[in-house]
Amino acid sequence: MRGFVDLLEAVNALADATPGFIWRLQSETGDATSIQAFDDPLVIVNLSVWSGVETLREYVYRTAHADTFRKRKEWFEDFGGLSLALWWIPAGTIPTVEGAKMRLGMLAESGPTVDAFGFRDSFPNPAA
Repeated sequence: MRGFVDLLEAVNALADATPGFIWRLQSETGDATSIQAFDDPLVIVNLSVWSGVETLREYVYRTAHADTFRKRKEWFEDFGGLSLALWWIPAGTIPTVEGAKMRLGMLAESGPTVDAFGFRDSFPNPAA
């Protein structure tokens, strides 16, 4: 995990400075690694708000974050479930960890819908 921990501050700062970034979940330490969202204390959560799917995709796959993302298997075990759900929220809304867990469950149960989807099967913003 040392490699992940060493990169975390820089990757978060990159997100904060990337066009389209709005908000990210963090504790008083500046990241979300100490926020326990699941029964298993080894599962960490990442929750953020972006202006759109394309701005998030740009950050994830076309910035220095992509190098870190490619190395995730060096630091994390595959727990066999979904690890990403995207959904649209009204402007000014801050999502909750419980809401995010609900969206992961919806995606796992029903597949991609406008209420929960992934990059591959994204839906346009219904408010647009």
